[in-house]
Amino acid sequence: MFFGIPQHQFELLAPQLRVFLSLAHGFHNDVPIVRANQQDKEYHFQNWVKRRIQAAGLAFQEQGRHGYPDFILEDHPCGFEVKGLAHPGRVADFDCNSQLPLAQHDGRSIFYIFGRYPQTTEQEYAVFDLVLCSASFLNAETENTNTNQSFRGAGSYGDILIRDRRMYVCATPYALAAGTSAQATLILEDGVSDLPEVLEAVGQLQRSEAQEVVTGYSFDLRQNLLSSEKGPNPNAGRPHSFVAYKIRGQGNGPVTLTPRNV
Repeated sequence: MFFGIPQHQFELLAPQLRVFLSLAHGFHNDVPIVRANQQDKEYHFQNWVKRRIQAAGLAFQEQGRHGYPDFILEDHPCGFEVKGLAHPGRVADFDCNSQLPLAQHDGRSIFYIFGRYPQTTEQEYAVFDLVLCSASFLNAETENTNTNQSFRGAGSYGDILIRDRRMYVCATPYALAAGTSAQATLILEDGVSDLPEVLEAVGQLQRSEAQEVVTGYSFDLRQNLLSSEKGPNPNAGRPHSFVAYKIRGQGNGPVTLTPRNV
């Protein structure tokens, strides 16, 4: 099995570990991303991840374009959201559309899989790097009750609808943690047990909740001005501890939280 782990031992591992080991195996062995055609600008990395989940022997459901997360496991209460990024290119943050990262969703623990791939017109190419992380590393919230809403009454005739569609932009793990470039990195909440020996801890990461949270926002059409309201965070200063891992003997240096996120 992957990295010398016997099949019976591999099947006893937590699903997020099995998925990472399969992803890392594909990464370290240059298993290529295969683009279906030149118009495939969105799903090529997601399809690569899909094949790696299948290689890990896990049954799953694919949620479709507007589902969250992209893959939910049938026999385990967890799911995986996939984000592919071209390299070189945008790396500091990513668009979440109408769904911000949540540590829990519909009773499932959520994990994010990030992968970067080269800017190329080739049909096949290797993964440049990847990170599998707990969604709580990106955002510790477990629910989001905000909904897209609208009202009618705009325009000279008063019949134009204004739609308030939430759009979230979140930092990537590449921006949050140094030492992840050109590597296969796993970032999980501290306290995970029964880790295989092939995983080597390479960093202790701690994020602390902000003193204030956004409680509302408004848009003044007369001044073309967006303004936000903030209030005290009831969990202000609460620490969230994570551990970064790489495949033993395959990593290159420690993983540390970038200064702006300490």
